[in-house]
Amino acid sequence: MKVVLFCGGQGTRLREETEYRPKPLVEVGGRPILWHIMKIFAHYGINDFVLCLGYKGSNIKEYFLNYEAMNNDFTIRLGKGNQVQYHNMHGEQDFTVTLANTGLETMTGGRLKQVSKYIDDEIFMVSYGDGVANIDISSLIEFHRSHGKIATVTAVRPFSRFGVLNISDREEVVDFTEKPQIDSWASVGFFVFNRKIFNYLGGDDCILEQEPLQKLAENGQLMAYRHHGFFYAMDTYREYKYLNELWESKNAPWKVWP
Repeated sequence: MKVVLFCGGQGTRLREETEYRPKPLVEVGGRPILWHIMKIFAHYGINDFVLCLGYKGSNIKEYFLNYEAMNNDFTIRLGKGNQVQYHNMHGEQDFTVTLANTGLETMTGGRLKQVSKYIDDEIFMVSYGDGVANIDISSLIEFHRSHGKIATVTAVRPFSRFGVLNISDREEVVDFTEKPQIDSWASVGFFVFNRKIFNYLGGDDCILEQEPLQKLAENGQLMAYRHHGFFYAMDTYREYKYLNELWESKNAPWKVWP
């Protein structure tokens, strides 16, 4: 099974980091958040990835082209018969990574449509290059297979960005809750799709999260997998710092691998 990861956004709300590199390469615990996401899938035996590149996509290409050299000791023979011998292999899973330029301004639906030529399985997964979770991927896929619909989206109960006040008729604050969990569900990616999804996608301006998913819902072809565990997206510098604090404290819930 393949996983398509959206890695082309400009990350404008994280300019402290993304001015110099694409958001998927912003590091958590000394490793790009993209690496963390790939490790989550790999823990469940899914090692085949298609990356939809856009903003500073060449940086991501360079990261993978130089991956072995940057993560191993090596001996290089220069001149004729140039050879590189790697030592102390890093022990990563055997990732297969397809890097596809999908345009600087292309929307998510357009990016997914462009990489359809690299998807040869009947079922595949799609997610974002900035969100980590402790989702049971095997259970998610099993749920998708069980209902037989075209699409499954992972849903979580989000937290409010603001503290919530319970105010009495006399304007007294009776209760204060800092960023409570909202009584609704939100899409966080970690999609599972049947190939029929491509029939719902348009050109480069197609936004997956708008008309395609809305049409799927209208046709009774969109199901939700409720995730009650951890999910966190790195959209701002504050969120970047929080994820790094979790990793440094050895309390990163998304680290499902050994």
